[in-house]
Amino acid sequence: MIRQKSSQFLGLRMQSELEEPSEVRREPDKDLSSVDESATRMGTIVRTESGTAASLEADHDPAANLFPPPLPQPRICMWKYLDIHSMNRLEKTANVEEMRDVLAQLLGLGAPEQSLRDAITLDLFSHALIFCRQQGFSLEQTSTACALLQDLHKACIATPLGNVEECYRYFTSVLFCHGVRRPPFSIDLFKEEQLLALVDYVVNTYFRHFKLYKYVFTPQVRLDLSLTYLGLEPPKLQPEDEMGQVSALRAYIKTQLNKELGQLQKLVEERLKASEERLSSKLTTLEQPFQLPASKGKNKTK
Repeated sequence: MIRQKSSQFLGLRMQSELEEPSEVRREPDKDLSSVDESATRMGTIVRTESGTAASLEADHDPAANLFPPPLPQPRICMWKYLDIHSMNRLEKTANVEEMRDVLAQLLGLGAPEQSLRDAITLDLFSHALIFCRQQGFSLEQTSTACALLQDLHKACIATPLGNVEECYRYFTSVLFCHGVRRPPFSIDLFKEEQLLALVDYVVNTYFRHFKLYKYVFTPQVRLDLSLTYLGLEPPKLQPEDEMGQVSALRAYIKTQLNKELGQLQKLVEERLKASEERLSSKLTTLEQPFQLPASKGKNKTK
């Protein structure tokens, strides 16, 4: 009995040992799959970190901002910058000066005497508000018109390069988001006549001075060009003995130029004097009274 039990025990043990390698083989597969997943996760993390690092480098690099950035998607911009409370404050203003003060506070602008850019921005939006009042726009329409102008101005000053066509297409696409009823993408906030009036105002006031706004609000771009020619020897520095000869040659050229300029100036003065004499002689002849010939006078008396 003991031998049978031991034999049975050994048989079960052998079966368990034979079955264990298959499980062990399965476990490495699981481990490899887990390693692959962790590797892919690490790869994605490294890529995202490298992407963020590249974006940070691009933000800090001033040359990276020279290329025109992509314009945002056109969306509904009602109450985007000036909400209902801000519009009520502007509506309560009695004159233009009070309206400009309130508008400067709402837009976070400084004193116009201290900053030229703030003064130009304040003039831009104050005249836009005056136009909206003249057209009889509602508070929603006025807020939307100011938001359209603000987004257009941001797209203009995003790059010092020329992007007037892209900005105009962006402006028209955003404008259509407020002229056609197609929720949630667009609403019919403006009528057709109001849209045409707003387009004419923006074209005549902003797009006609597009380069001026870009000149004031964007950094100046300068090109530093250096050329290297292959196969040519670099220029040699002149020794000290040749420097004296160069200075003497410069002095001689300077004296000759001064001499020629003196002769030319003398010739010009003589010609001017002669022309003045001719002009004075003609004026004297014109100032003399006009006398008719004797034959003509006799015929008239007859």
